[in-house]
Amino acid sequence: MQVELVSPEAVLFSGECSQVVARTVDGDIAFLDNHAPFIGALDIGQTQLWANDGVVSLAINGGFVEVSGNSVTILSDGALASQDIDIEDAQSDLQAAEQALSVDADDDEAANAKKWAETRIQVSSAS
Repeated sequence: MQVELVSPEAVLFSGECSQVVARTVDGDIAFLDNHAPFIGALDIGQTQLWANDGVVSLAINGGFVEVSGNSVTILSDGALASQDIDIEDAQSDLQAAEQALSVDADDDEAANAKKWAETRIQVSSAS
């Protein structure tokens, strides 16, 4: 199936894949050839694309996924390929978010920042 992954900054992936696994706000979902039409909101999490030359792992910071025909389109608010992740920045962001949450456990912005930092660390270490 044809897969396009687009963020505001760039087209991060465009090509053929045999499988796509993404994290939606309702949980993880996998798409294979000829999947039923689908539109969903993406959560902060890892997306994996099974491309011809191996698995591509990306950190996704929200957005939308649409499946139509034999095509998957991912529009992300922010996305990073594993090789583009600065692990030191991610660890620093994680510490800052944990500090903010220690002051206010109900800080949604800090909770999302923590989740984004953890996702970048996970994707970076998986490559």
